[in-house]
Amino acid sequence: MTIRVVVADDQELVRSGFALILDVQPDIEVVAEVGDGAQAVDAVRRLAPDVALLDIRMPHLDGIEACRAISAASACRTVMLTTFDSDEYVYEALHAGASGFLLKDVRRDDLVHAVRVVAAGDALLAPSVARRLVAEYTSRPAAPAPSGRLDALTARERETLLLLGRGLSNAEIAAELTVSEHTVKTHVGNVLAKLGLRDRVQAVICAYETGLISAGSPA
Repeated sequence: MTIRVVVADDQELVRSGFALILDVQPDIEVVAEVGDGAQAVDAVRRLAPDVALLDIRMPHLDGIEACRAISAASACRTVMLTTFDSDEYVYEALHAGASGFLLKDVRRDDLVHAVRVVAAGDALLAPSVARRLVAEYTSRPAAPAPSGRLDALTARERETLLLLGRGLSNAEIAAELTVSEHTVKTHVGNVLAKLGLRDRVQAVICAYETGLISAGSPA
């Protein structure tokens, strides 16, 4: 099956470069390249792609609002493009429905891998992004954690959620817990199902919001 992708970035060289990398893959087709968020929303509405790569900072409609509109109106999954030296909106973008983040200096193979992972229904949150999310979240006034929200989880599922919140991959979680990756996938699936979460990105947010991870937690 071909993965259909929309690339949205107001920098033509960035957008064209990403599109070129993706379009030469045998299982990926770039169906549109656009320069702002409004055009991205329109392209998703018209072309029904599987994945949209959205720059956070774009004219007319920024990536966060575009992500929110796309997530609300379609099954297209979104990946945000960001430079962490300037972007301060990681938390908002995740709440808007983003399935992952990529740095603009992402390696070619990592870009292709990210699109495939997100198109398959998983999510992508690198440890560097998780650390940024911690910083953004803990800089805000603390909100009361939902009472008893994690009570449905077993002790091992809580451990899994904690490690998800720290940005660990399934392989890294398996090594940490000394179990197989298959077992980790089962734990992750149980966590998502019991807490009513869409993907592991939402699981990360949940780990922060419930206080499972706090400002003093190890990275």
